[in-house]
Amino acid sequence: MLEGIQGGAMWWFSKDKREEVWDEAIQWPIGDIEAAHKIRDICRSATDSAEKVAAFTGRPDNKKHQYESERYEHAAKTAMEIAIKISDDLLRDSSVRQIVNLCVTANNLRTARVLFRAIQAVSMREDVLNEHPILRE
Repeated sequence: MLEGIQGGAMWWFSKDKREEVWDEAIQWPIGDIEAAHKIRDICRSATDSAEKVAAFTGRPDNKKHQYESERYEHAAKTAMEIAIKISDDLLRDSSVRQIVNLCVTANNLRTARVLFRAIQAVSMREDVLNEHPILRE
């Protein structure tokens, strides 16, 4: 049991960067469903950084802010790169919606609005607007 604790502590104190879900290599081609699952996992994993980025808005930059900002941006970028390869319209719209939610969480409204316009399904666009009325502006 002590070994498990030490292993976890070693990661915490190690200088090596933790492997993030969006850093994992993807063996292309992958199916649309697998791509949608990957995007969902990326967005869920990056939500904490997106929340911190929003909380840091207006504060002077520091190392923690820079780390969280880079982490969020890298996750969002990777998710977008995967989303554009999804051929099924509804799966792609659903995946883009998740990325929009991540961007809104980070208070990155410019990117959220651009991605919102990429959602083709009218009902999904309406749901997103109901969830995030700020995108109406």
